Amino acid sequence: MVQHNINLTTPEISALWTAYMQETASSCFLKHFLLHMEDEEIRPVVQEAFDVSVSSIARLKTIFEEENYPVPYGFGEADLDEKAPPLFTDLYALSYVYRVSQLGMMGYTYSFITVARKDLLDFFTLSKDRASQVYRKAVDLMLSKGIYDRPPKIPYPDQADFVQKDSFLNGWLKERPLNAFELGEAFFIIERNYIGMIHLLGLIQTCRDHDVRQFFIKGQKLAQKQIDTFNDLLKKEGHLGTLPVSMEVTASSVSPFSDKLNMFMITTSTTTAIWLLGRSLSAAMRRDVGAHYMLLMKDILLYVEEGAKLMMERGWLEQPPQAQRKI
Repeated sequence: MVQHNINLTTPEISALWTAYMQETASSCFLKHFLLHMEDEEIRPVVQEAFDVSVSSIARLKTIFEEENYPVPYGFGEADLDEKAPPLFTDLYALSYVYRVSQLGMMGYTYSFITVARKDLLDFFTLSKDRASQVYRKAVDLMLSKGIYDRPPKIPYPDQADFVQKDSFLNGWLKERPLNAFELGEAFFIIERNYIGMIHLLGLIQTCRDHDVRQFFIKGQKLAQKQIDTFNDLLKKEGHLGTLPVSMEVTASSVSPFSDKLNMFMITTSTTTAIWLLGRSLSAAMRRDVGAHYMLLMKDILLYVEEGAKLMMERGWLEQPPQAQRKI
C-alpha cells in the first residue's frame, strides 16, 4: 500500500521544531567536548551522542524540506568557537551526556505520543531508543568511574500495607518519614541542579555580557537553593544527602559558545525543571514537601520569564511555530 503523508498537525510541528532546536544546541556542546577529550573511555560515549545528534538533525531537516516548511535557524557553526580552549573537564562531559540522554528519552517519548504520521512515529521511536542506548552506556561508565551517586535506600517491608490514618498527609508536625517516591524525587532534584550549577559556573566564568552574566549568577543561586532545600530535607530524615563529585570547569576565560546558545540552554533546561517539579509535586503526599515544590516552581517561573525577556531584547529568541489569526 502506498503511504500518503498528510500535512503536519500542530503537535507534530511542535515536536519537530523542539527536537531541531534542542539537537542543534546540544551538538555544539558535544562537539566542543570531543575537540578536547583526553579520556579514551569517555570519548566513545560522547562520540556516539554526537553522531546520534547529527543524524537526528539531518533527518529533521529533510522532513522540514519535504514539507516545504521553513527550517528553524537553531544553532550551528556561528555559535561554537572551535579554537577556544576546553571549558569543562571530561568527567563533566560524561555527566552532560548522561543528563542530555535522560532529557532526550523523556522528550522523545512525549513527542511520540503526540504524533500520528508513520514517518514521525518511526523517527521518534528511533530517537528515544538511541537516547536510551546512550544513557545506559553513560550510566555504566559513570558507575565504573565512581561518579554516579546512587539514590537513597530504604529497608524492604515485610509485607504490602494500606494507609491507616490521614496523618500520612501531614508534614509540619509529627510528620511521617518520606516515602520512596519522595526520597527519589528529592535525590534527582539535587542531582540535576548540581550538574546545572557546574554548567553555570563555566558560563559565568567566561561570559562578557554583564546582563547575561548576572542572569547566570541568579540561576546558580536558584540551583543552590534547590540543592540546599532538598539536602536539608534528606538529612532531617536521617539520610546523608547527595555529596558532590569532582566535575569541575577549567581555568579558561574564553567562551566556546555564543551567549545566544548559552541563554537557550539555560532557559530550556530551566523550563524542563518546571515540568519535572510538577511531576514531583504530583507524587508528594506530605504537605511540607509539596509546599517546597510550589515555592520553587514560582521562583523558577519568574526566572524563565526574565530569561525570555533578555533573549527578546537581544534578538536571540527564535519564534516557535505560530498560528495565524482567523478574525
